[in-house]
Amino acid sequence: MKSLLLSTLIALCLVAFNISFASAETRIKDICYTDGTNSFQLVGYGLVVGLNGTGDSDKIQSTINSFANMLKRFGVNFDYSQLKAKNVAAVMVTSNVSTQSIAGERTDAVVSSIGDASSIAGGTLLMTPMFGPDGVQYGFAQGPISVGGAYSVGGGGTRTVKNFPTVANLNNGLVLIKDIPAMFRSTNEVRFFLRKADYTTAERIVKAINSSYGDIAKAVDAKTVEVSIPSEFANNSVAFISSIEQLPINPDNKATVVVNERTGTVVIGANVTLKSAVIAHGNLTVQIKTTPTVSQPNPLSGGVTTTTPNTQVTTTESAGSLVLVNGTVDDLVKALNSIGATPRDIIAILQALKEAGSLEADLIVM
Repeated sequence: MKSLLLSTLIALCLVAFNISFASAETRIKDICYTDGTNSFQLVGYGLVVGLNGTGDSDKIQSTINSFANMLKRFGVNFDYSQLKAKNVAAVMVTSNVSTQSIAGERTDAVVSSIGDASSIAGGTLLMTPMFGPDGVQYGFAQGPISVGGAYSVGGGGTRTVKNFPTVANLNNGLVLIKDIPAMFRSTNEVRFFLRKADYTTAERIVKAINSSYGDIAKAVDAKTVEVSIPSEFANNSVAFISSIEQLPINPDNKATVVVNERTGTVVIGANVTLKSAVIAHGNLTVQIKTTPTVSQPNPLSGGVTTTTPNTQVTTTESAGSLVLVNGTVDDLVKALNSIGATPRDIIAILQALKEAGSLEADLIVM
């Protein structure tokens, strides 16, 4: 039996209405970051040892060379051509640290295999120099690593792999030996950077600050707001910045509808404008059923038994329903649910509304 389900959109008629969302206040701190609080990336190359035969193969010559160089530094002399790296894996170590971090501070890092190791679970990272984008060494990473995955080998060559056993966490194993350079411009001015650039939001931030402290803030562009530190806070800029971060505003957001066709997820954001629509939805089901029919010849006739397919086609169509959508987002959801629209049907309807000019928002299809 074969079934074919055809979903059709019969009509879309358009007039205007708005989907209204209650705007919520948020702190400047939650949508901005300031000078010197952005991240600073570190990277290093190292070796993970103590693996249970799951390290790099002998084909990865760079791992063999690194292993040999490490042993030479410790004064170990033997035939390096006989080295085997099955318990060793070459890795890259990465970490994001704050630009306000200082020498002696400890933080986490991520350890990732770069060879053909099947797993680095249970290994220990040897002392690995960590460098910044300026080529300066800022710390060392070392210690036991933790893998969230698992790798096992069974009899007959079977194996079981869970998650990604070639990537691990180094918890609190990165030690800074040098202060991370802060990126402040001057002592009498601080800049606030919007995580999501928007001219309207930047202007609202300026108004909120100036209404509390006078004319000290200005928007440079859609992302940057410059604030002059008042003289009374000249020796206590931390308290001033903290008070600015707590000021509430209503950030403005672009009208957006996001749909994910793979998962059937639909998210309708604030400020979405949708003209009222009459939506018709009907289902046409076509069933094709094939039943074999056996044709038996008469006795002693010399005929041959044959099988003939008997095909029956049945078509049914449910009555389409016209639904007027006019009001709030609840009305839209109720209307789509009332006609039995699945998430994928809703995606198709939203795409049709966008093409027809009814959906006045950015439609992002993931």
